[in-house]
Amino acid sequence: MSMNRTPASERTHIGFFGKRNAGKSSVMNAVTGQDLAVVSDVKGTTTDPVYKAMELLPLGPVVMMDTPGIDDEGGLGELRVKKSYQVLNKTDAAVLVIDGSEGASAQDAALVERIRAKKIPFTVVINKKELASSEVKGRVMEELGLTEEQVVLVSAARGDGIGELKEKIAAIARAEEPERYLVRDLLEPSDIAVLVVPIDSAAPKGRLILPQQQTIRDVLEAGAVSVVTKETELKGTLSSLAKKPKLVITDSQAFSQVSADTPEDILLTSFSILFARYKGNLEQAIRGVTALDRLNDGDVVLISEGCTHHRQCDDIGTVKIPRWIREYTGKEICIETTSGTEFPDDLSRYKLIIHCGGCMLNEREMKYRLSCASDQGVPMTNYGILIAHVKGILKRSVKVFPEIYELLL
Repeated sequence: MSMNRTPASERTHIGFFGKRNAGKSSVMNAVTGQDLAVVSDVKGTTTDPVYKAMELLPLGPVVMMDTPGIDDEGGLGELRVKKSYQVLNKTDAAVLVIDGSEGASAQDAALVERIRAKKIPFTVVINKKELASSEVKGRVMEELGLTEEQVVLVSAARGDGIGELKEKIAAIARAEEPERYLVRDLLEPSDIAVLVVPIDSAAPKGRLILPQQQTIRDVLEAGAVSVVTKETELKGTLSSLAKKPKLVITDSQAFSQVSADTPEDILLTSFSILFARYKGNLEQAIRGVTALDRLNDGDVVLISEGCTHHRQCDDIGTVKIPRWIREYTGKEICIETTSGTEFPDDLSRYKLIIHCGGCMLNEREMKYRLSCASDQGVPMTNYGILIAHVKGILKRSVKVFPEIYELLL
């Protein structure tokens, strides 16, 4: 990822939904002023969700998401419909496109019901208004239980109503939320934060990974000083500083060595733990990790990553964590893994879910996964917290968060 681009996880995700040939792709292209999605009169042209990161005024950085038709048919069509519904899990603002010549359908009503259940802000677009009857708007509002403000008539082909639609999208996507910080609120101006970044076979060539980039930026936003070093150089780095650091932040894989080399009077945590707090799941992850001590032979554990990447020979998710789990528990644990957008609907067979830091997932999708686990009574933790737990340094690694630290006393 370019250092100059807003990460996809930090962008507003806008999803376009509707039946085949309702004009989802055409409406999205008209809103953006770009040909982001293929448009055709043939039903089912969009066969997989399409994602495009861009700048959309007056919103700013967004991810536009086009989806397959929610009325697709046959075995393959059912899978495409399922993919469309999965996109809702990462949607910050939904746009339901209805064919003005047909009006609302049972599929449209079912989608609106799901959108409301997930508490996603949405607007309904009646497209092809040049073909619509005069009463279609009132009928759609009545059938879907909508207010006047939730509906807009457009013609993607002619460009009519697109300006109004853009304003509606901006309005529903701008819901004010408490500002979240990775590390900024833990630092004062001129504090020193030492970031420990291992450079090994798994490290990307020529760049830092996203959590490291974002943490450095947040340290700078605090007016603090960011010092970046490798775990092998940490001792020398600490001794060379004229001022004691306020905080050491490490990659979880180097936790043991970094803990040993960092004096007890310096706060210590990991990128993964910072992201657990940033995504809103630190307390849940702290409580969830205790399930590790109750695992028995044959229990199934899910290790889930939010991104897909080339697996190295000593990959953290598929090799290191399974090894550490078996060494810590002394049990024969069955390990399953998922990555990217794949996350099971039914989690009942798992005794524990271990998730990555979620830096590639937006807040809504991460919270969806957390709520799935919580609703089904399955404990869930993350990489950094699990590693700190098995290495015996969990209390130390969350001492920077007093309210969380009290949970472990």
